[in-house]
Amino acid sequence: MASMGDQFLHTQLEERRQRLQTALNSSPGNTPLAQLLQEVDSALERMENGTYGLCEECHDTIEKDRLIADPLTCYCLDHLTSAQQRALEEDLELAARIQRSLLPRQNLREGGWHVHHHYEPAGPVSGDYCDVIRPENGDGEFLFLLGDVSGKGVAASMLMSHLHAMFRSLTSVGLPLEQLLALANRVFCESTMAGHYATLVCGRASRSGEVEIGNAGHLPSLLVRKGNITRIEATGLPLGMFCSGNYPVKKIKLEPGDTLFLHTDGLSETRDRSGTEYGLSRLARFVGERHALSPEALTTACLKDLKTFSSGVPKTDDLTIMVIQREN
Repeated sequence: MASMGDQFLHTQLEERRQRLQTALNSSPGNTPLAQLLQEVDSALERMENGTYGLCEECHDTIEKDRLIADPLTCYCLDHLTSAQQRALEEDLELAARIQRSLLPRQNLREGGWHVHHHYEPAGPVSGDYCDVIRPENGDGEFLFLLGDVSGKGVAASMLMSHLHAMFRSLTSVGLPLEQLLALANRVFCESTMAGHYATLVCGRASRSGEVEIGNAGHLPSLLVRKGNITRIEATGLPLGMFCSGNYPVKKIKLEPGDTLFLHTDGLSETRDRSGTEYGLSRLARFVGERHALSPEALTTACLKDLKTFSSGVPKTDDLTIMVIQREN
């Protein structure tokens, strides 16, 4: 395991040990607390001996995302008991249900806009982030966000949930988009383990058709206008790479029928049996040729083309699409 990961987990275990010791001082003889304290001490001892993160059965490396989720884990997935396997499956199913509950309402219509999304985890949970935030005043303005957290599995899904909560909280302050992204970057950097980051597209759409959009190291957004495609490239580094950063915002005006197409790399980096990527160029051409379709129909057509292209090759990455169309 990387040294940064060890440092983070060591801090987590030390904090957990202090809380347990305080609780035991208030409740002497509490057997469950004493047993848990022994487990924490054992984990800290394994760190000192250089054996932390190794399965006690086969001595292979334990999955990193499971260690982040539970620093006391002692066995890799291949050596869990039947009861532990069932418990893990139940936990993952609960995590998946929680993630689905965080997604925005489907086929949202707001202030002359139509928003449709497709969210497809590669496994039980996803590291992709997708949200639409509407202000309480209901003036037709809304914030749209789509991103991709580094890593995969449970650890990435936890960071995705962190992003969701963070932006839901920060947007209530009413900051300009550029300042919102800079603040979100600092909060994310200071509240996550070193080495973790997230690429993100964040935009604000108004009833007039005006759109402000910032891109923190994510793939280009595609502006589809009567079959013509304009790529809106990144304006800053991914969130969490450095605690300070600038995120210039681009301003565009969408007319009725114009569309913004956002996606994660689970779409553009899908490969066929020969190893060839689907690619941004093919995606842009495909979307441009179908500019008259509704957001839902365009998404469905794109997924069908992707399935034909991949020829049944198993997916290896989370895939998210968000289509935002100006209706009137």
